[in-house]
Amino acid sequence: MEKIIIFFCILVLAGCHSGQEGAGIITGAGQPDKYLPLLKGKHVGLVANHTSLVSGTHLLDFLVSEGINVVKIFAPEHGFRGEAAAGENIADSVDKKTGVEIVSIYGGNEKPTKEQLGGVGVMVFDIQDVGCRFYTYISTLHYIIEACSENNIPLIVLDRPNPNGDYVAGPVLEKEYLSFVGMDPVPVVHGCTVGELALMIDGEGWHDSGQKCKITVIPVKGYEHTSEYSLPVAPSPNLPNDLSVRLYPSLCFFEATSVSIGRGTEFPFQVIGYPDERFGSFAFTPEEIPGVALSPKQEGKICYGEDLRQLDTIPKFTLTYFLKYYRKFDDEAEFLTRERWLALLSGSGKLIQMIRSGKSESEIVEAWKTGLEKYKRIRKKYLLYPDFE
Repeated sequence: MEKIIIFFCILVLAGCHSGQEGAGIITGAGQPDKYLPLLKGKHVGLVANHTSLVSGTHLLDFLVSEGINVVKIFAPEHGFRGEAAAGENIADSVDKKTGVEIVSIYGGNEKPTKEQLGGVGVMVFDIQDVGCRFYTYISTLHYIIEACSENNIPLIVLDRPNPNGDYVAGPVLEKEYLSFVGMDPVPVVHGCTVGELALMIDGEGWHDSGQKCKITVIPVKGYEHTSEYSLPVAPSPNLPNDLSVRLYPSLCFFEATSVSIGRGTEFPFQVIGYPDERFGSFAFTPEEIPGVALSPKQEGKICYGEDLRQLDTIPKFTLTYFLKYYRKFDDEAEFLTRERWLALLSGSGKLIQMIRSGKSESEIVEAWKTGLEKYKRIRKKYLLYPDFE
């Protein structure tokens, strides 16, 4: 256990790789000359977490050092410093270093109230996304746009590259399956930066305020959607490296099953396994890790399956793994433990229906084609960077 905790701490401190930014790529936060003039003399609200860095310094600390009056921090899933496990409640508190009030916007309070926004003259959003609809930071973005619009607060988005921004894939969310893991009609892999997505959410009127939000995006310098970008900091406790980020779109559906994808190990979202020796030769045992994995699936049991860390290509979204393990079980009920959760993650109740009817992956993907093409046309209107096609 101690080794696992130390391993994750090293990942967070050192980042997903040794560099701070990709070759020639400078994040929005890394261009203070573009946004500091917009914040001088203002009462600033900040939506940020541990990924919100300016040359290795937390954005909050940097803004304070520049004389910016940050009056309130809004903390999303995993907390302001990224120390909470997935789904763990985040409490209101005060940042010990600066004394700035922290308001939790995850759990029972996902959208800032008018009272919580009191005293905020401009809002800044700076969080590293991973490009998947069910990654909840973009749900937080949706609610921030809506709340800022309703309260006439300008929003500044400090944009960051999308490590899964080189393609679009998966089913588009159907409105019957709206939830905090799917707020907007985008596919599983949406192919947008948070800046592009913010403009799309507002421009298409997907939020409920009934009026436009005044959004300013500080674009990433030197970024294209074909750029390979290695995240300088692990975006959340269970996505510790580049491979986990790339496998995340394909493996997240397993969250609705009895199959482990490595939560509670040193390699979350990089392995697949189940407590049955017939499932594969690779073995691992999930254990609870404070702040990383609380009561992980199959805790304390030896899981057998496969190690995906030896892949020789950059992974993209695929149903291959999910379909393979679905078919390994004689009893679907032993595999699929939360059918509603699968529908929310996929954004559709049709996925499991197609799987049950014996559809192949190519047939399932074909069924998504019309929705994807419509989404791609919408997406094109809001692109800030050269596209992959």
